Amino acid sequence: MVKKNMSRRDFINSSSKIAVGLSAAATPLSGLNCTPTKPPSMIKISKVDSNFEREPLIKPYRFKGSGISEVWQSIAYIESDTGKSGIGLGTQGVLWSDSKVFFAHSENGGNALMYAMSERALQLLQGTSFTSPMEVLDQLLPEVLDYGKKITGNPDLRKTFALNALVPVDNALWLLYAYHNNITQFDDLIPEQYKPGLSYRHKKVASIPSFSVGTSIEDIKKAADQGHFIMKLKIGSPGNQQEMLENDIEFLTQVHELLKNRETPHTENGQIPYYFDANGRYETESLKRFLDHADKIKALERISVIEEPFDEFNETYVGDLGVRIAADESAHTDEDAARRIEQGYGSIAVKAIAKTLSMTMRITQLAHEQGVPCFCADLTVNPILVDWNKSVAARLAPFPEMDLGLQETNGHQFYRNWDTMMSYHPMAGAEWTKTIDGVYPTGPQFYQQSAGILKPSEHYVELFQRIRR
Repeated sequence: MVKKNMSRRDFINSSSKIAVGLSAAATPLSGLNCTPTKPPSMIKISKVDSNFEREPLIKPYRFKGSGISEVWQSIAYIESDTGKSGIGLGTQGVLWSDSKVFFAHSENGGNALMYAMSERALQLLQGTSFTSPMEVLDQLLPEVLDYGKKITGNPDLRKTFALNALVPVDNALWLLYAYHNNITQFDDLIPEQYKPGLSYRHKKVASIPSFSVGTSIEDIKKAADQGHFIMKLKIGSPGNQQEMLENDIEFLTQVHELLKNRETPHTENGQIPYYFDANGRYETESLKRFLDHADKIKALERISVIEEPFDEFNETYVGDLGVRIAADESAHTDEDAARRIEQGYGSIAVKAIAKTLSMTMRITQLAHEQGVPCFCADLTVNPILVDWNKSVAARLAPFPEMDLGLQETNGHQFYRNWDTMMSYHPMAGAEWTKTIDGVYPTGPQFYQQSAGILKPSEHYVELFQRIRR
């Protein structure tokens, strides 16, 4: 347990002294030799550039009392004085990362503001030098967050909004770092102090589809028939707390009636687990009533996790609610994740594709040292970013009562041009890019090829070549 008189930073620093309970279903790697043979080189940034592509959705993706109709894919280009370059991708989640910005502007306006923050970060990097992307993030985050507060007119802009804007920049920095230091394996990118939190090598990773508020029970049945054994079910229906609760309770009842007698080989008890995401829509009493109903219909024990039920300012202790509560967008940084763990949160939804790989490594290491399980959540990202996320999910300790890593991935459900976007992947068609019976096969080739994420994508290389002609 966390000592109440410890500062948050002391809590993080002392966490290595706390015992970690891990499932025996998978074995962590031992004796890893994944560090570069020589100290990282100093890299001077000589050129930066950016662009974005607007990708329409098949239908609106509804959550947080609203919905999105398209998703901007932001792209960052960083070139060193040696001529090497890194092209990093990001998927913008304005409604997810700060709903106040979303509701205060048009959908495109909110996206433009986040894109401006990515561009600001690149301009700050012009002419600078670095040896570690982790250090760059520490320097960029406060400046980009401050800039974001000014252009959005929101003095309380959430850190997650700034981190989301920094994803393409952070990814470009990691790729440039890899090319300069002759790194061809994802494991070699991970700094030594963060390796324990990402030391597993699962042979498979759960492919978790996501269903927005208002989805039909028939769509969930189709996913279950296809072999998906855990699905992300959005709750937090539109309306006031009473209206929301009535609709969510009815949805829970339908889900339980559909899935209660189905079986899966991926859980210890053979039952289908339930994963609900409220995206901060609930108040404390409303959640208790939701759980009371789950208990009444004998569904409470089937709930594996409820993600982000409260807004980040709700200080309610959640460790005694009878279900595992996960932090997502409120766990902006490792310090924020530590605060959530103090509040009894029993899991962290990590997003290398939404909070940067750099911050994600810090959060996964903290959670590992505290014995708090993690899983990877999605942001309706493009296929290449799916594999950035999968590279993390495959290395996390197995989720409790299960025998594999967990990864939400829903882009294939919502993007109108998903197949075209998949063609941009440098290893499109590889076995690990396909869901088979509800899981991604992450065998030896997945690790040997680093999921293809360290290879250049011809589509994005050509995009910047066209710009410079």
